[in-house]
Amino acid sequence: MSGRVGELSPNQAEVLQQFRSRVRDVLPELPAQHDHFLLRWLRARNFSLQKSEAMLRKHLEFRKHMKVDTIISDWRPPEVIQKYLSGGMCGYDREGSPVWYDVIGPVDPKGLFLSASKQDFVKSKIRDCEMLQKECNLQSERLGRNIESITMIYDVEGLGLKHLWKPAIETYSEILQMFEDNYPEGLKRLFVIKAPKLFPVAFNLVKHLLSEITRQKIHILGADWQEVLLKHIAEDELPAVYGGKLTDPDGDPRCRTRINHAGPVPHSYYVRDHVKVNYECCLTVSRGSTQQLDFEILFPGCVLRWHFASDGADIGFGVFLKAKKGEWKKASEMQEVVPSERYNAHLVPEDGSLTCERPGVYVLRFDNTYSIFQAKRVSYSVEVLLPDHLQSSQTNRLQVRGSS
Repeated sequence: MSGRVGELSPNQAEVLQQFRSRVRDVLPELPAQHDHFLLRWLRARNFSLQKSEAMLRKHLEFRKHMKVDTIISDWRPPEVIQKYLSGGMCGYDREGSPVWYDVIGPVDPKGLFLSASKQDFVKSKIRDCEMLQKECNLQSERLGRNIESITMIYDVEGLGLKHLWKPAIETYSEILQMFEDNYPEGLKRLFVIKAPKLFPVAFNLVKHLLSEITRQKIHILGADWQEVLLKHIAEDELPAVYGGKLTDPDGDPRCRTRINHAGPVPHSYYVRDHVKVNYECCLTVSRGSTQQLDFEILFPGCVLRWHFASDGADIGFGVFLKAKKGEWKKASEMQEVVPSERYNAHLVPEDGSLTCERPGVYVLRFDNTYSIFQAKRVSYSVEVLLPDHLQSSQTNRLQVRGSS
């Protein structure tokens, strides 16, 4: 049985009644009290009374702490988020559920995080969830049947290394976890369209946060993505840019009045010059010398990602490629992959990433040869991000191994 109203086994019906009885003391505090709502929490925890009750009570604490009940009326996202964070609700699927679009390519993660706080991003996503739930409730009234979940279209055309910036990925992971913990069964299906080669790496960073139920709702579409979308969304409800006939009143096929298509954030919005990063390691580069960190990449398509800051003065940095692990080579004896240059990492922490197109030993080289008086202390974190098909069941990142 599906675990929904009208499709309950005798045991599920009994568990539902017990669940209602156990949470009777907090029913007035819930956004809804009907069986449809309570069953969402039970399905999310496979009808375990204890786990479902714990999840629901924790959600109530979340609602109080984040002031969720009034977030739509009493809180507005900062202007930079409203203008430059992409996405929006546009139309309904063939079953009447709202459709939400996320347009990833144009998003400027670093610009957004230098212009607004992490708390603002989290609250804006909570607000979106509440607005979508409100729309589901209105659709239930309009159609005379229960509508409790949404369809998502995830347009990842233009996904690039800038989107794998560590602070942005960490915040997005927190938002995904928040969604899993507090909006169970809120997603009906998610279609990923126009996925580039980098997508498996990006998905690998966050998929461990998703429940198995949620993972089964994610469909990564191929070249026939327009046909698939039209099977689930009528052409007059699907924006023309995605293969339908829906446009804005002025004929815009992207429906920009409903779906925000972001772009680079103007520096006038910046309120800080960097985002704090917790570094995992540190080293000292002696005056007039270099330090090298070796990373053996066995498969093409892996992404090497780094973050570093120096104390007191600038530091040179570049990435090189050599054939064998463990042997020290001069920069002139290796292939230069990321040109070496001096960074003011003592003023603004540096970050970057590289898609490793071929196997080999990639060398991150910190250069202090130009300084004859001052040693440089460098704090850094380095990760090797694996494509989805190479992910270990235990980890999605490799530990740093360095040699000087």
